[in-house]
Amino acid sequence: MADSTPPASLPVVIIGAGPVGLAAGAHLSERGLDFVIVEAGDVPAAAVRAWSHIQLFSPWEYNVDPAARRLLETEGWESPEPSALPTGEDLLKQYLQPLSEHPSIAPHIRCGAQVIAIARLGLDRMRTVGRADAPFVVRLADGEEILAGSVIDASGTWTQPNVLGANGLPAHGEADASALVDHALPDVLGTDREHYAGHHTVVVGAGHSAANTLLALAKLADAAPGTRITWAIRGRDASSSYGGGGDDELPARGALGSGLQMLVDTGRVALAANFRTHTVRTPEGPHGGIQLVSTAADGSEQVLTADRVIAATGFRPDFGIAAELRLELDPIMEAPRALAPLIDPNQHSCGTVLPHGFKELAHPEPGYYAVGMKSYGRAPTFLMVTGYEQVRSIAAALAGDLEAAQSVELQLPETGVCSATAGAEALALRLGLTAEQHGELLHATAKHLGSSPTAAQAVLTAATELGIDHGVALQLAAYTADLFDAPQAPGCG
Repeated sequence: MADSTPPASLPVVIIGAGPVGLAAGAHLSERGLDFVIVEAGDVPAAAVRAWSHIQLFSPWEYNVDPAARRLLETEGWESPEPSALPTGEDLLKQYLQPLSEHPSIAPHIRCGAQVIAIARLGLDRMRTVGRADAPFVVRLADGEEILAGSVIDASGTWTQPNVLGANGLPAHGEADASALVDHALPDVLGTDREHYAGHHTVVVGAGHSAANTLLALAKLADAAPGTRITWAIRGRDASSSYGGGGDDELPARGALGSGLQMLVDTGRVALAANFRTHTVRTPEGPHGGIQLVSTAADGSEQVLTADRVIAATGFRPDFGIAAELRLELDPIMEAPRALAPLIDPNQHSCGTVLPHGFKELAHPEPGYYAVGMKSYGRAPTFLMVTGYEQVRSIAAALAGDLEAAQSVELQLPETGVCSATAGAEALALRLGLTAEQHGELLHATAKHLGSSPTAAQAVLTAATELGIDHGVALQLAAYTADLFDAPQAPGCG
């Protein structure tokens, strides 16, 4: 194409065929705008497939984009139960795969197309004259270049995990120990089981990924003798990781924290607080393994020795592909400057993020938008429903419907969004218990509360009495302990 090709006649290039990228395609399709979705993986939603074993803490009603729903329903698609909690695999099979195969979406997807750079045609970042009228050039790893009128970057952060080093830099020796360090959400009960069963694992991190992994390791420990778990956090105590318990807006998210607190209180997980990784060692000799070293200001060392480490330390965006574009990023969170105060994790949880759309996501480079997880930079407060509203607003703006683009709303989870009992019943079935066993566990736990020092001990006593796996019982109790009306019991989450 010649340099004179007007951007308005070119397609919108969407980078990433994950939940938000596919939703962007659905909104653009409804608006009658041409688009191309380029996906680095061999199949759509490749990142979701990597954590398909994980259960989401948001129910289906917050995981399906409205425009995508409308498209799917034209093909006879039936929506899952709104209050049910999907796993990543459920999200793939019941939603993302049908959406990627929809006739309005499928012809626009190109897999195995990794974007390595974005620029303006014929202009580097220094050139201003004619910039807004020049098409974008999206360069792929194989050298092909796609001209675009606008770019929606939904490439996410999955391939950019944070390091172990407490100061944001890789710990000394971290690279040399990479074979013994896994990143967030390994499938410890499935494909990765052999790495952890019968071994000692240190989980580093204080967020939801760490909590998910610790709960899974505790379940593995029940089945595999010799499995040991240590949890290393930078804080002096783990209270912030336990979250809001029964006050949390999402039952499953609160259950993570409540269940994790039970594991620590009962000694099933050893807590290493005030641990800031400075050095990673891989000792030679018959025992080998890996050592994490935390160095205090006075030079003293705290050392954790294990067989394997899971770095559940979060993710960060990579804006390297946009180095020739004019971006304005918050210096702390690496999110668009106007968006940063609305999502600041020091002020907001994912349920209190303020409404935002194309205006807050805009950069000095007109026509480029980073959306989804990538738009949040290093903030962990993202929910898919937030990303869906982002791309709805952007699609409206690109179509010239500024009234719709500016009218942004977020219907985020509030306390009581799901029934605690219904959520626990769904989880019980997923964990292999019948509804009858679930009811018996509730009844037996209530019976033992009066004679037990803590709610956790009452749960474990009831589980032993009924022959129910302790890890399963702890997770279920985190959903429903508020029904026991005991101050020491964890909330429904």
